[in-house]
Amino acid sequence: MLGLKLTTDPRWVNIVESNIQEILTDHAWCEQKAATNAIHIIAQNPENEELVTEMTQIAREEMEHFQMVHEIIKQRGLKLGRERKDNYVSELFKFSKKDGSRNDSLIERLLFAAMIEARSCERFRVLSLNIKDEKLAKFYHELMVSEAGHYTTFLKLAKKYSKKVDVDKRWKEWLDYEASIIVNYGKEETVHG
Repeated sequence: MLGLKLTTDPRWVNIVESNIQEILTDHAWCEQKAATNAIHIIAQNPENEELVTEMTQIAREEMEHFQMVHEIIKQRGLKLGRERKDNYVSELFKFSKKDGSRNDSLIERLLFAAMIEARSCERFRVLSLNIKDEKLAKFYHELMVSEAGHYTTFLKLAKKYSKKVDVDKRWKEWLDYEASIIVNYGKEETVHG
């Protein structure tokens, strides 16, 4: 369904399990950044009613996810660490086309967000199937479903609002690029690391 060309090696979960505080902190900040991205899209495109409605919903859900992760951190007697740089997301951002019209920029931003949601969904699936902690397995299964919904929303909106960009062609380019960089990840206890 996601169209990703490479899947995460399940052994990545062993790395995650070695430092649960790190994955939870990283995950919390990923949710916050996703909410911020949705708000950025609203701020740049207030005239698109359906887009604003959908991004408002996503921003709210992402902050709810942040709160859920923060609650898990507190329940386990852990602390929310400082925000981490996400090298995977930085590499994806480099691939975004920076030229073109305002509409072209919107479509790139939506595809960029769809790519992050797709990989997050895939990682949450790997966690839900392989992590030994049953509560976290259930939690990540629930979030996997939500992230899949966000991924499809971003792609749907890219197709709806595109004026000149061939969204299917550009999405394939995103998938190819993501496959070329994801091989360098899966070695750290972070969502995309």
